[in-house]
Amino acid sequence: MSKYKGIKNEIDVGCSKPIDFDSWIVLVKEVEPLFGPMADEEAFQGALKQAIICETAFCIRSNLNEKERYLKGGIIISKEANEILWFAVSKQCRGMGLGRQLLKFAISELNPKEGIFVQTFDETVPEGKPARKLYIDLGFTDLKDGGLNPAGMPTVIMKLATSEIDSE
Repeated sequence: MSKYKGIKNEIDVGCSKPIDFDSWIVLVKEVEPLFGPMADEEAFQGALKQAIICETAFCIRSNLNEKERYLKGGIIISKEANEILWFAVSKQCRGMGLGRQLLKFAISELNPKEGIFVQTFDETVPEGKPARKLYIDLGFTDLKDGGLNPAGMPTVIMKLATSEIDSE
């Protein structure tokens, strides 16, 4: 687990646990208008459970009690593909640097000797500008067209080159 100082509290980025599953689904439902349907899809739920078991799903949890627990953000990676598979920050927590902390943590879990890949919104999607800016700020560049995502949004595949990782 990695700790970063936040405005009010420490921000803990770490592996998701099975107890986090329902909180993940709440976060997933929040971003479905941009990503497409996932929360009720058996395939997505199975993949999420597998990522939690394999410790490739990371999150920042609220500091509230168990009954009020929620995820401030989450990110899922594939070590085999050296790729960020899924990434979102709760609307109420955006603009606080949590996405940057999650993304840096995820990158640290991937192979820095190979390019790291992510599919995100292309430059024509206004709602995707914050995500694109974050990726670009950390050194990712557009590699190729990614087609439309399940929500019908145009996407692009971005790559973080090994030289960018080494210079961080």
